[in-house]
Amino acid sequence: MTVELTPVTESDKPVLANLMQLYLHDFSEIRELSLSPHGTFAYGYLDLYFLYETREAYFITVDDELAGFALARFADDAWTVAEFFVVRRHRRRGVARVAAKRLFERHPGPWTLDYDDNNTAAAAFWHAVVPEPADTENLPGSRTRLRFLVG
Repeated sequence: MTVELTPVTESDKPVLANLMQLYLHDFSEIRELSLSPHGTFAYGYLDLYFLYETREAYFITVDDELAGFALARFADDAWTVAEFFVVRRHRRRGVARVAAKRLFERHPGPWTLDYDDNNTAAAAFWHAVVPEPADTENLPGSRTRLRFLVG
């Protein structure tokens, strides 16, 4: 099984937008996300990944098949995992672990990520994947932030 990160180009933005709908649908069980009158979920940051060099979007592929995405941004002297998604078919196979490590390797140095405390699968995953030691900070709104160094 070959897991790769491929940069998303602006011409690929519709594909990323489609995957974002699956991601937000999954999150609708945890957060109170509502559908628009058009039957879609809103994500107001997508265009920013094609406007600023401090934001990066990647497709996650497994054996050249689309399997998810990873979004990262640089702010406050650290890279941040903004959004991370693997479709259900590829979960619990090590795909997300490999993809996360490949994402971190792109930018050695300080990283952060936040997860929703109600998302127990994400909490377990990120604590297993981020390099030790990681600083943990409780945030308002039942969220946790991890700060860690890569490389």
